[in-house]
Amino acid sequence: MGEEKKTGLADAVETGASAAHTIKGAIKAGKAIPGAAKGAAAGGPYGAVAGAVWAGRKHIGKIIAVIIILLLLPVLFVLMLPGLIFGGLVNAFSPADSEAPVLNSETAIVENANDITFTINSILGEALDDVMARIEEDFASSGVDHMEIKNSYSSGPVFNANLIISQYCAARDEDFESISLDDLAAVLRDNKEHLYSYTSVQESREVTTEDPETGEETTTTETWIIYTIRYNGESYLADHVFALTDEQKKLASDYASNLSTFLGDGLLQNMTEWTGNSIPSLGDVTFTDGVTPVVYYNQLDERYASQPYGTDNIGGYGCGPTSMAIVVSSLTDDTVDPVEMAQWSYENGYWCDNSGSYHALIPAAAEAWGLPVSGCTTSEPQRIVDALSEGKLVVAIMAEGHFTSSGHFIVLRGVKDGQIMVADPASYKRSEQLWDLSIILNEASRRAGAGGPFWIIG
Repeated sequence: MGEEKKTGLADAVETGASAAHTIKGAIKAGKAIPGAAKGAAAGGPYGAVAGAVWAGRKHIGKIIAVIIILLLLPVLFVLMLPGLIFGGLVNAFSPADSEAPVLNSETAIVENANDITFTINSILGEALDDVMARIEEDFASSGVDHMEIKNSYSSGPVFNANLIISQYCAARDEDFESISLDDLAAVLRDNKEHLYSYTSVQESREVTTEDPETGEETTTTETWIIYTIRYNGESYLADHVFALTDEQKKLASDYASNLSTFLGDGLLQNMTEWTGNSIPSLGDVTFTDGVTPVVYYNQLDERYASQPYGTDNIGGYGCGPTSMAIVVSSLTDDTVDPVEMAQWSYENGYWCDNSGSYHALIPAAAEAWGLPVSGCTTSEPQRIVDALSEGKLVVAIMAEGHFTSSGHFIVLRGVKDGQIMVADPASYKRSEQLWDLSIILNEASRRAGAGGPFWIIG
């Protein structure tokens, strides 16, 4: 190897190693890396790594350069996902620009993320068909009269793509060359029959029929089997599909946090600053300054904060059920507090372990309580204003900004003096402020699921 090549490689390695040291500490501390995630080419460790790969490529070829950098950074978020988020070792550079590393192409990374999400969604759809077939087989052999299937996922699978991606890559550890979307798909398909499970109970139902000629009524008893389908969740995948160690689970959690920050999707709703403390009971609070009186709940209220949400708690992870408790208690005759709504969310498959709630919780809970609901995007601000002016409520999933450092559900509850009133389930103070609609639109999730990032309810 010539002296010029040695120097170029040494520079690349030195730059990459320095970046690795910086980011490795951030990841081990469980911190997101916004500068890295946003691909700042000119500054920050993320840009330094991308530059190192790019510089090394000129001297020793892109594949060798990327492998060397990968080996230097065994826990680096942005390089632990090469085959999924960055296109793989042999595709380290954007197809649209051979001089631009994929690491610095937000468009390429988002397109890759979309492809991954579509693939996971398709496989989970196949797994739903599989569990339905198993239910049909069980019913056919039961000798029972009728069956009913309770399927919370009939409108589509519910999952956290970021966690699945991160768990898969953590499971592959330092075996970077094997990481690919095809490999992930193969792993999930091999375990398709385990992605969903079902429970069943038998019950007797009385049915009354009337003879059309005599008018005589006859009552008979039928036996029914009630099947309930449940997505086993990312925690099941971590334990049984990817077989992660505790260290790998922590790594996967940090990867998912960083990926969610980069994508701005609001999939991770955990109050990292919450340490188990609570606020004194707020008592019964109702905001009456809008068209619709709004019953307010706070997830940090001492009555709710330490109560369970799945295996998590409402204080750290319960913004979703608390927001829907606000909506249901305000728009129906039912009074449903955060504890009840958290239990409903868990039982119906909308709790996501260590991440809060799947976005599908919002339309599902609204429909369960008989409330009309429709999704709304950031390009439809007038729909939001009109809905609030009519007394409807709007649930929003927010990304990093004024309301959260990761993801957070809030309720938009009215319009006053051209600004938006909110019911923030984590802050009574923010709930008393007026907010520019532009702030809410700009900070709403950029990749919301289930029709979001806004849901108009009522």
